[in-house]
Amino acid sequence: MNEDAFNMSVRKFLKQVGITAQREIESAVRDALAQGGLAGSETLEAKATITLASTKLHLVVNGDIELD
Repeated sequence: MNEDAFNMSVRKFLKQVGITAQREIESAVRDALAQGGLAGSETLEAKATITLASTKLHLVVNGDIELD
């Protein structure tokens, strides 16, 4: 295995996940605010799950997203 290529590939994947997730979270919150589903002062529970084919990886990351 080429460690440098592997590391760069993992970083590229994680960057894509981060950018895409941020965009989708921001859109979902703005839509919910516009539709009255959120007041804008909530703390939202968030969960991300990452799995990796052909391995036993099943990573769950929990956190909070504060709106105010």
